Amino acid sequence: MSDGELAAHLADCAGRILLEVRASGLFSAKALGKAGDQTANQFLVHALREARPDDGLLSEESQCDGTRLAKSRVWIVDPVDGTREYGEARTDWAVHVALTIDGKPVVGAVALPGLGLVLRSDQPQPLARRDGPLRMLVSRTRPAKEALAVAERLGAELVPMGSAGAKAMAVVRGEADIYLHTGGQYEWDSCAPAAVALAHGLHASRVDGSPLVYNQQEDTYMPDLLICRREHAGPVLDLMAALPAA
Repeated sequence: MSDGELAAHLADCAGRILLEVRASGLFSAKALGKAGDQTANQFLVHALREARPDDGLLSEESQCDGTRLAKSRVWIVDPVDGTREYGEARTDWAVHVALTIDGKPVVGAVALPGLGLVLRSDQPQPLARRDGPLRMLVSRTRPAKEALAVAERLGAELVPMGSAGAKAMAVVRGEADIYLHTGGQYEWDSCAPAAVALAHGLHASRVDGSPLVYNQQEDTYMPDLLICRREHAGPVLDLMAALPAA
C-alpha cells in the first residue's frame, strides 16, 4: 500500500470508528469528544506503528516521543479535528492523516465522516469554478480579528465553520475561496489539510507568505495559516502585511 493509499485508508477507518462511537449512545455530549479522540487516536497510532514502524509519529492526543525530530519521514495525525462539532453531531469536523518528509507536507488525507468524504493528496481533482462574491471561511465561535479585517477590505462574505480541516476542504471543494487563520493552531491542525490543498493546486502558507514547515521542534505550535485559490494569495498576503501590528 502506498503512502497516499495508507493515509486515505486510515483517515476513512478512523472516521467510521468515530461515527460508531457516536452512534453507540453510551456517552453524554460532554464525554463524547474525549471518547472519540482517544478511541480514534489509539487506532491511528497502532496502525501507523504497524504499517510504518521506521517512521516518526506525532499525534494531537499522544505526543509520542522525541525520536520523531531525528526522522526524515514523520506522520502527523489529528484523530478528531473539531471535537466540539463532533460532539454536537455536526458535519464540520474531520480526521487528519499526513506524512511529512524533511518537514514538507507531502502526503495527506482529510476525512469528512459526516459527509462521507475523504479528500486526498494522491487523487487531486480539478478545482470547481467559483462565481459570485468572494467567500472567506472563519471560525464559527472565535473569528480572528485579522480575518475579519481582511474580509472587509476584500468585500468577502464570511462563512463560519467548525474545524480547520472542514474549512480547508471547503476551499478544495469549491465552496469558498479563502481560509485565513491567525488565532493559533498546532501542526496537526494544518498538516493534512495543507498537503491536500497543495496537491489540488491551491496556495498554502503562513500568513507572512513563508512555507509551512512541520516536525520542527518539541513545540508544535503553528499560529497561523492561509489556504486559498492562487489568484487570491497575493492580495490577502499584502493586506495582512499592511495590518497594524497587534
